[in-house]
Amino acid sequence: MSRKTIPSHLQAYVSKQDYDLYTPINQAVWRYVMRQNYHFFRDLAHESYQDGLEKSGISLDRIPRVDEMSQCLEPFGLAAVTIDGLIPGVAFFDFQGHGFLPIATEIRTLKHIGYTPAPDMLHEAGGHAPILSEPKFAEYVRLFGQIGAKAISSREEHELFLATRKLTQIMEDPASTPEMITEVERVHAEKMKAATVRSEATEISRLYWWTVEYGLVGTLNDPKIYGAGLLSSISEGQHCLSSDVEKIPFDVDVCMDTDFDVTKPQPQLFVCRDFDQLIEEIQVYSERMAYRVGGTESLEKAQRSGQVTTSVYNSGLQVSGVVTELLYDEQGEAVYLRTEGGTQLSFEDEELPNQGCAVHHHGFSAPIGRVEGLEKQLEELSLVECEELGMQIGSQLSLRFVSGVEVEGTLTNMTFQRDRLILLSFEDCKVTWGDRVLFEPEWGTFDMPVGERIQSVYAGPADHDHFVFEEQDVWTVHKPAVVWTDLDDLYQDVRDLREEQRKTWEVTSILARLRQVDPDDWLLRVEILELAIAFEDKSLERQVRAELSEIAVRQVESRSLIDNGIRLAEQEPHTILVKQTT
Repeated sequence: MSRKTIPSHLQAYVSKQDYDLYTPINQAVWRYVMRQNYHFFRDLAHESYQDGLEKSGISLDRIPRVDEMSQCLEPFGLAAVTIDGLIPGVAFFDFQGHGFLPIATEIRTLKHIGYTPAPDMLHEAGGHAPILSEPKFAEYVRLFGQIGAKAISSREEHELFLATRKLTQIMEDPASTPEMITEVERVHAEKMKAATVRSEATEISRLYWWTVEYGLVGTLNDPKIYGAGLLSSISEGQHCLSSDVEKIPFDVDVCMDTDFDVTKPQPQLFVCRDFDQLIEEIQVYSERMAYRVGGTESLEKAQRSGQVTTSVYNSGLQVSGVVTELLYDEQGEAVYLRTEGGTQLSFEDEELPNQGCAVHHHGFSAPIGRVEGLEKQLEELSLVECEELGMQIGSQLSLRFVSGVEVEGTLTNMTFQRDRLILLSFEDCKVTWGDRVLFEPEWGTFDMPVGERIQSVYAGPADHDHFVFEEQDVWTVHKPAVVWTDLDDLYQDVRDLREEQRKTWEVTSILARLRQVDPDDWLLRVEILELAIAFEDKSLERQVRAELSEIAVRQVESRSLIDNGIRLAEQEPHTILVKQTT
């Protein structure tokens, strides 16, 4: 797929693009949307859009092969990787932080040709990829990924994500019934109502939405489109620059205060000065995140998340697990943390020997703070200084923290990294805090991280390759074998005629068969109209126009799509018979 190596912990989200699964109708949907968007956006999108299509290996005429796209993106330091629809935000941002553009390989149905909340090829490839040819924007997206991958979410947000994923799948599944859609919409609404905690992940997702997905750049009076959600949506893309949509000067805090609904058009959009402003603003915002702030407030974010996070002591020792309990001193500062389930101890993102989830499979607990009676912090002591203080392997050691936590046991190991003490291990160890027993000798080895404070907390484990998650979500979507319908055959016949530039008497025959197969299909009739105009077949043109007019009356929701298709066929008939590469 790419010469770039996909990190092993992200492999579970990678899918395969089976190009043979795309039907002629899928190809026609791609062609219609891309031709419409290119025609409309080439003068209204950011200047990198037009050339960016070709530079990123995207054709207007057919769905791109992601392998070929990836090769085209390499000069920009990027690569494309195929995924199955929505994936967790942390994983999505992690892909981008490593220089990968995640691309959902599905294609929206004809029913949702104007807009779909589900990620698809039109959104990921047709929307995101072209603007990534702009170096500053590519820098912003990659930086965003690196920062976003560290954002801590809440339990409720994860449940909302799962409900959103289900909703987008159901809405795009041709087999879905109205009852099924109503039910998943009900569950989604419940989860959205319950997700009231504003976490880092909430803020990051909103900022991503209002910039990478729905952003405008330039001036309020003459903004240009760069957001992928706009560049891939016929309806929103054509509506976004009207006076009906409020244009707001970009401000990171205002963006994060503004929620969004993926199922509805956006009532307002934010206009940044340039992509440098985006880079500057997200760097400023990151200074407020737990991975930069650390301390008690960051540990509390981890505890509220109910998911695996990493807490980093100032010695560099990293504790990765699900934080379930914090103990506080009289000043309200956390002095002890506890995790449940598999927990990993690492240094510089590498799991320490014999300190993984297999060892700490029931959880982990540890004090935080300064040890009484020491002139230097414990993590600053050298091996010689430790021995001078009686801290020798095999010795009985009693440590009392300023918080009142006491650790007493037989010292069995001292772990140093880069000349800093990061971990003490005890046997026959008892840990107490006042009257409360925090660790009993019969529980086994007590591994005590060394560090006066927690300097960083972030989402996910430190060493992804070795962390063992208790529950592995399966993200691969089963894709049944595709059987072409009679309508697909007709779409393919028209594509063949267009590409081989054969005469219109064959098109007349196809139109006659279409009347029998599907009297309400408007998209193929638009393609037939294109050929009739290009070949100057006035009789065929009149027939198709009449049928499209009748369909527009019956299908009010498709009227603007039909009108747009007719308008483009009239304006650019000379492009119809050319195999387009841009």
